[in-house]
Amino acid sequence: MSVSPPGATSPTGTSPTGTASDSPARVQSPAEAPAPQAGVVLGGLLAALALGALVFSRSGQVPTILFALGLALGFVLFHSRFGFTSAWRQLVAVRQGKALRAHMLMLAVACTLFAPILAGQATFGDVPATPSLAPIGFGLFVGSFLFGIGMQLGGSCASGTLFAIGSGQSAIVLTLAGFIVGSVLGAYTFDFWTTTLPSHPPVSLADTGAGYLGAWAMSLAAMAVVVGLTYAIGRRKVVPPLEQPPVARGGARIVRGSWPLWVGALLLAGLNALTLWVSGGAWGITFAFAMWGSKILDAMGVDVLGWPYWADPANLAKYQAGLLGEKTSVMDLGIILGALVASAAAGSWVVRRRIPGRLAAGAIVGGVMMGYGARIAFGCNIGAYFGGIASFSLHGWLWGVMAILGTFVGLRLRPLFGLANPRPTDSVC
Repeated sequence: MSVSPPGATSPTGTSPTGTASDSPARVQSPAEAPAPQAGVVLGGLLAALALGALVFSRSGQVPTILFALGLALGFVLFHSRFGFTSAWRQLVAVRQGKALRAHMLMLAVACTLFAPILAGQATFGDVPATPSLAPIGFGLFVGSFLFGIGMQLGGSCASGTLFAIGSGQSAIVLTLAGFIVGSVLGAYTFDFWTTTLPSHPPVSLADTGAGYLGAWAMSLAAMAVVVGLTYAIGRRKVVPPLEQPPVARGGARIVRGSWPLWVGALLLAGLNALTLWVSGGAWGITFAFAMWGSKILDAMGVDVLGWPYWADPANLAKYQAGLLGEKTSVMDLGIILGALVASAAAGSWVVRRRIPGRLAAGAIVGGVMMGYGARIAFGCNIGAYFGGIASFSLHGWLWGVMAILGTFVGLRLRPLFGLANPRPTDSVC
């Protein structure tokens, strides 16, 4: 997720006119946050209440709670500017590892919270808690690699796409459209990647004989290694800090200003653990995109339920739950509205109408690659990387490695779509 501070550049790493502006900037004194947009805030809150009531009337208590968690996630994602796309771009381009270290904090806290829930399998609802595990095969490696390329072209990841739309970033609507198309294509060809090609069964660190306590210890050790590597990679490099976003003073910063990365890391980990406890599974995003697109085709007369992907009983049950009943769908809608309220409270909600042609092309192409990649890789930066690692699944770590490799390719392709890359500085003797 490439995130723009309130009042700064768009989540695509570009200015409103499409000029690339995500390279490290010289430090500037943060400006005062603009006044809240009370009308938009009120409209967003009313829409959230109305949609929440509709979800409750149609689907019951658990989906309504998940919708509320989605609202909270949208609020946190916007204010913390917690980046996935930008974190990997900064690491690869200028060896800046601060954001990736925030990832490790988030994952460490999530593992700590997930372990007792998964070990006890106690949840709020009727479904026991299950880890986010996935097979290790060609789909995982190819899909996560494609996702890594796509998020550098599309300007956001799965979570970033949703909250950027909520904050009024019109270019990201194209990314979402591509995401949906790619997700449907991934669902259509899913059987090829999972049954035609060979794969290894899921690997859980908790099944190594050490249980969840041992899996937790191994995970934290791996995260410590990653943190150490980020410092080693950035050694002898001068990386200018990023421009400071506008901030509110005092307690108003909670709803109007930007938050430190560590705050976002802690809150996202906690909200993901709550999602696991309430629903029995970790937070996910992109399954809803495949469902939304497939329902559109279904309405047009395409027999999507004849595809092996939707013939699977688990997927079919989710499909039949619908837009206001399926977990990822209601949470995705909540994220969009939560980000809308957050951005308006920060005074930075704005619909950008002018989208340069090359930026639009990059948004669509990147979205298709991410959608397809996420489906065949069993998830995106949230469902596979975040949820997988927090669930002690080996596939989550492999997903992250391949996404970083895809980032190298994505950075090479960004200039073709009018997107600049951060520029490394010279080494210091």
